[in-house]
Amino acid sequence: MLEIVFLGTGSAIPSPKRNHSAIWLRHERECMLWDCGEGTQMQLMRARLNFMRINRIFITHWHADHWAGIIGLLPTMYLEERKRPLYVYGPEADRFVSDLLDLAYWGIGFRIIPKPVPYEGDEITELVKTDDFEITSVPVDHSVPAVAYCFKERDRWNVDIKKAGEKYGLRQGPLVGRLKNNGEITLHGKKITLKDVGVLKKGAKVVYSGDTRMSENIVKLAKGADVLIHEATFMDEKRDEIHSTIKEAGETAKLAKVKKLVMTHFSRRYTDLSKLEEEVKKSFKNSVAARDFMKLDV
Repeated sequence: MLEIVFLGTGSAIPSPKRNHSAIWLRHERECMLWDCGEGTQMQLMRARLNFMRINRIFITHWHADHWAGIIGLLPTMYLEERKRPLYVYGPEADRFVSDLLDLAYWGIGFRIIPKPVPYEGDEITELVKTDDFEITSVPVDHSVPAVAYCFKERDRWNVDIKKAGEKYGLRQGPLVGRLKNNGEITLHGKKITLKDVGVLKKGAKVVYSGDTRMSENIVKLAKGADVLIHEATFMDEKRDEIHSTIKEAGETAKLAKVKKLVMTHFSRRYTDLSKLEEEVKKSFKNSVAARDFMKLDV
């Protein structure tokens, strides 16, 4: 299961009810942030999330409302005696991480490892690959180098014990683990394959757009996702050419055939999010507007 907590859902200028962009993701023991806007460490504390468990921070782009929270979070981690390295991903990450470290007189006290993310073209890039999940990115269309991120849990086979017992006499035990690991076993002279008695559980897929105009790259990255978290800065009026409207977020979700759309990054002019939800449901019904501290289990 993937736990998602929205720590900040506002754009540009924060408001009393909306902090700057930040999203907490936890998959078993792996904890990470997608963006880290100003005030994120306080939001983590209010949400009772352990910021010391964060292994990776993924920055979509280097506008301050998406990264300035790192300035306070790093020295807090140091004061709490962090020793483990922290990985920071983002466009030109080596340049910006170097600038961040230059702000400290005596350094941070633990390793900050920058991981530059490609921000030009239309190729999907693999950033992290483990036995349990992978994280990929793709460039998006904003006023500065920017990317979107995708978390994809690995598909897993589960053994249908009832079926396996009735058909082969297989019972719960070490042989079931061997079957899942090796794909086949032999029991009482009979070969049992995982496909014979297994059920494939599709892994969760979540995509976060960051700041962007409507983008074909996001449609490609988000194909079939369980959740698409897409910026929706404006209602329907086009106030600028570097952000998306509610309608465009809905259209992107529809084109990508995702299961659920979660909108975020709202302009402070919108105080009643229910109106935004009414609008987006015209183009994509299974949609919701994120609120600060909203939790989602996928």
